Amino acid sequence: MAYWLIKSEPSAYSWEQFVKDKKTSWTGVRNAQAALNLKAMKPGDQCFFYHSNEGKEIVGLAEVVKAAYPDPTDEAGKAVTVDVKVLGPVKTPVTLAAIKAEPKLKDFGLVRQSRLSVVPVSIEQWKLIEKMAR
Repeated sequence: MAYWLIKSEPSAYSWEQFVKDKKTSWTGVRNAQAALNLKAMKPGDQCFFYHSNEGKEIVGLAEVVKAAYPDPTDEAGKAVTVDVKVLGPVKTPVTLAAIKAEPKLKDFGLVRQSRLSVVPVSIEQWKLIEKMAR
């Protein structure tokens, strides 16, 4: 199993909407590096759901339920999407400020490549962020 962080602006697609939907296709990713990350995702992989721009915090957990396939929202036919389902909210949202303040997370993709919408999370980073979310 691998671990990931997926980002969405709450005004575009919020955690609350995801909870209502229960499952969604993670469409609209056009950055090449983020697309490579989507292609690496496998069913059963776990994801942090992060609100970007507004809120700037990890608010929930998701699971990949379908591996990468062509994104139907991409007219060019080059982009991919994955399907994810809700696992549940984190007990305490983990803010970007808290993540940046933790020296052990200095190499975390959210810190190093802040504009990337899909980033891998190492097992060590996952465990630490889970602990911060309790």
